Amino acid sequence: MMISTMNSSFIMQRSSLGVYNYNHTKLVSLLPFKFQFHHSLSHAHTKSNSERTLLNLHHQNPKSNSKKMVVQCSLSSSVLEAVKKALIQSSSLTWKSAILSNMVIFVLGLPILLSGLSLSGIASAFLLGTLTWRAFGPSAFLLVATYFIIGTAVTKVKMAQKEAQGVAEKKKGRRGPGSVIGSSAAGCICAFLSIFQVGGPAFSQLWKLGFVASFCTKLSDTVSSEIGKAYGKTTYLVTTFKIVPRGTEGAVSVEGTIAGLLASILLSFVGCVMGEISAPEAIICIIASQVANVGESIIGAALQEKEGFQWSHKVSGSVLQLNNDVVNVINISMGSIIAVLMQQLLLQKWLM
Repeated sequence: MMISTMNSSFIMQRSSLGVYNYNHTKLVSLLPFKFQFHHSLSHAHTKSNSERTLLNLHHQNPKSNSKKMVVQCSLSSSVLEAVKKALIQSSSLTWKSAILSNMVIFVLGLPILLSGLSLSGIASAFLLGTLTWRAFGPSAFLLVATYFIIGTAVTKVKMAQKEAQGVAEKKKGRRGPGSVIGSSAAGCICAFLSIFQVGGPAFSQLWKLGFVASFCTKLSDTVSSEIGKAYGKTTYLVTTFKIVPRGTEGAVSVEGTIAGLLASILLSFVGCVMGEISAPEAIICIIASQVANVGESIIGAALQEKEGFQWSHKVSGSVLQLNNDVVNVINISMGSIIAVLMQQLLLQKWLM
């Protein structure tokens, strides 16, 4: 409706001076009320002044000034056309608008990105940001940005202590493409399902819920792990509840668990405020993230980087093992799937 209104709003009107003017009142009607009121007053005042100025110029030198006015009108029409195209592009979720928006944001936020990502990690994050913007718009992009800022901040907490104990993230916490992909795989799948409208309008909210739940799950996992390594007084192996050193795969602590729960509450609240999910769906995201993180801890304790869970490629000779990035994919996939199932089985039944 907005596009059709704008396409029909630029109408040629011939004035008494023989100069073409553009009527852009409908374009102004698209703007907020306060701006409309201010614009209408200023436009009326400007119009009266400009008409008197043009009339004086016309009487002084009709032929030459008419040519100048035609040129000025042509320039004005070009500006109005540019404004129209910009408004149309910014109001629609297209690949072009997603790429341009991400380019601007990534350039402005480059110092922050460099603190938490390697160069290849930034390239991967750009693809993720573009996909997120195209699928769900700027509100979902803000959700992912919140996840990144909090995740990077907690990774830096007591970095010297973590390094001394040998439990810190490599490269001062600057994560590479493997970490970016491992943390966003489920969200990317939900984004593609939304873009290609799989399941139609009835499933669009499910893909959005799965997207938010995946990042709530990953943020909760990151915060619980990093805070646990920094402040955890006692860490237990989730499968046996034996006391183990900090940083042990599958180990949990009270401090880390509480911090992870608070992180999932915060991010689900952001998703709710931004209109990505409803309040009941936010609660679902919190529950799903905690269940998925318990499952991730069990996998980490029992299977991660253990013998029997390594696969070698016959041609390249490379070895694929159940490492942290692979476990991350499993973790966020569980959180996303659990949230979708809960929404369908519990929330829909409750609403009915």
